[in-house]
Amino acid sequence: MRPPPAKDPAAQTLVPHWLDPDARRVLADAVQAALADPQVHPVSAIHLQDVLTELHVAAAREAVWPSSAARVRLATGWDADVLPVRLSRAELASVLELEELPDAVREVLRTRVGRP
Repeated sequence: MRPPPAKDPAAQTLVPHWLDPDARRVLADAVQAALADPQVHPVSAIHLQDVLTELHVAAAREAVWPSSAARVRLATGWDADVLPVRLSRAELASVLELEELPDAVREVLRTRVGRP
């Protein structure tokens, strides 16, 4: 059984955002704080829960398949602890709306220029 097709195919595309451990921790903290707020919109809560899941999946992906990310880190000169966190457009929009998100991490996610 497959999910119904999305109206916008790009909406389902996961884009990697290369984050160091500090940025991943700050992102997780901001998302968890938002999820603890009873005022969070239910749809945003779903996207934010998906972001938390992806943060865990990114670490697991690195443990199981380290070579693909290692090639990118080697080419860019990034440290070995920089990981791709793959976010959909909806997940990214929900994260960028968080007031708790520090500007440095927000800028990295918004511009995709690399790690903070």
